[in-house]
Amino acid sequence: MRAPRKRSIEIRNFIIDSVVEHPRDITTYVSKTYDISREAVLGHIKKLINDGLLKFSGATKDRQYFLVSLVDDSFSFNLTDDTEEDKIWRHVIHPILFDLPDNVMRICEYGLNEMINNAIEHSEGTKAAIYVQQNAAQVEFLLNDNGVGIFTKIMRERNLDEIRQGILELSKGKLTTDPDRHTGEGIFFVSRMFDRFVVYSDGLYFSPNKIVPENIPDLRKKEKGTKVHMIISSRSDRTPQEIFDQYASEMDDDFSFSKTDIPVSLASFGGDNLVSRSQARRLLNRAHDFRQITLDFKEIDSIGQAFADELFRVFARNNQGVMLKTINTNQVIDNMIRRAQSKK
Repeated sequence: MRAPRKRSIEIRNFIIDSVVEHPRDITTYVSKTYDISREAVLGHIKKLINDGLLKFSGATKDRQYFLVSLVDDSFSFNLTDDTEEDKIWRHVIHPILFDLPDNVMRICEYGLNEMINNAIEHSEGTKAAIYVQQNAAQVEFLLNDNGVGIFTKIMRERNLDEIRQGILELSKGKLTTDPDRHTGEGIFFVSRMFDRFVVYSDGLYFSPNKIVPENIPDLRKKEKGTKVHMIISSRSDRTPQEIFDQYASEMDDDFSFSKTDIPVSLASFGGDNLVSRSQARRLLNRAHDFRQITLDFKEIDSIGQAFADELFRVFARNNQGVMLKTINTNQVIDNMIRRAQSKK
């Protein structure tokens, strides 16, 4: 049997995590989940209110509960050669964050430093702003700059024909418009460390798992610059090293960034079906940069014969040092893959 204190902490954390979705029925919801009385739940809620983590409005029958905002702040800065991202983190952001575990604080530090540095060195903008929000459940950052837009920059610097191809290339990692000074790993790893990571630019957005916060900007406006939105749970057990290790090779004691995962849906520009060899070649452009590539077929119902043949026969034959893995396939896709592989 769990110690009483440990169970109480578990219940209160559950209330914190659930109250946004259950502002009116949180008492009933917790009571049923943990098989405890409403009076016991109300005792936990009262403790959270006294601790300044929860608040309520309305009379008893119409009462709603909300998370208290612990941090709600914003500030702006100029993007110049003298701007230093570590000083912004150390002197401005870190001091206002409220009681985060060390692993979460290190993820926030890594993510903010990488994204601010991108704005300084790549955006071609003059100003940026950071919005910081924190409650008992999570910490959230929104970084805006007034630059050219990340997808436009990638398309221009990499001589791409289609702006959406910039999103596809960004998802793979190891993409940089300044290879002499950067490895192109920052956005890739930051996007995997945070629970939610979204880049908005040029009327488009990129998220590694297509997880978009509710307050998504109106993409039809195509506002200038780039927005980066990052959210992480205050109780995440993730660590930066865990994410680095996840994408590192263990061959020959080489722990460099050698694995990646690619959402196959990003190869479909404008919703077109994945049927051509050109689409397959775009999907695996720069594949020689990696030793292992996981193709994620989430949201893909079917693929064409030529697309499958280019990936699983032609590419596999010509790139034997690169291992292709697949996830989230269905029977139709599996059959097409097996058909292509059988022709080896």
